[in-house]
Amino acid sequence: MKKRFLLFVVVAGLLSITCNNKTGKGTPAAADTLHNSANSVDWQGTYKGTMPCADCPGILTKLTLNNNNSYFLKTKYLGRDSIAEEESGNFSWNKEGNTLTLATAKDRPTQYKVGENKITQLDRNGKTITGALAENYVLTKQSKMDTEIKSNAELVETYWKLTELMGKPVARPAPGVREMHIILKEQDNRIQAFAGCNNIMGSYELKDGNFISFQGIASTKMACPDMSIENQLLEVLGRTDNYSILGDKLSLNKARMAPLARFEAVYH
Repeated sequence: MKKRFLLFVVVAGLLSITCNNKTGKGTPAAADTLHNSANSVDWQGTYKGTMPCADCPGILTKLTLNNNNSYFLKTKYLGRDSIAEEESGNFSWNKEGNTLTLATAKDRPTQYKVGENKITQLDRNGKTITGALAENYVLTKQSKMDTEIKSNAELVETYWKLTELMGKPVARPAPGVREMHIILKEQDNRIQAFAGCNNIMGSYELKDGNFISFQGIASTKMACPDMSIENQLLEVLGRTDNYSILGDKLSLNKARMAPLARFEAVYH
């Protein structure tokens, strides 16, 4: 009788374990089999983009995520005479495995939602940012070639400061004054630029052989005492059909003529 009782206890215990495993109750291993960004996305690598800024053209941001859950972050406020800020530390995943948080002492948003080849900065409450600037909070993953040390700066997603226009050097702006620049955004092939008085917007198209053209170029309508450089830059964008990059220098050209405009990469 005792043997039968013991056999019943063993069988009941095995049945209980089997049922629990089927329902997933009380088994941490079951959560590990769920597909999420942490275990199903190739998230390791470097992400780059230009974040919105309340009092500057943007914040160039480069965030590297490593396999050991450490990060390296580099930011640069465009249009300011300041050096890039760098910080490093560790990050952690939320329980759903789709959002990571940087461990930092800085007073700023630190959470990013992780997707395929991109991460999106969330607001201070961990919520998705909406509105007209929402797409600017996305950092795009760079390919292996992009992250290697190279001699030439990247054409797209680089802040290009205007240094020469129609063969004449462009003077450096006074302290506190925004410098003239262009940024070719990867998203929708948009161009963002500032020409000394007005903001310039439009789109660009790239073709093989370093050919480039600009379409739908327009500017805001603020009137300033001297609009000569701004008008020239608008004319240059309309005439440009190719570009060249050497190191951190960009030239916009027309056929084989002398460069129409020259720029310098502030950060890349």
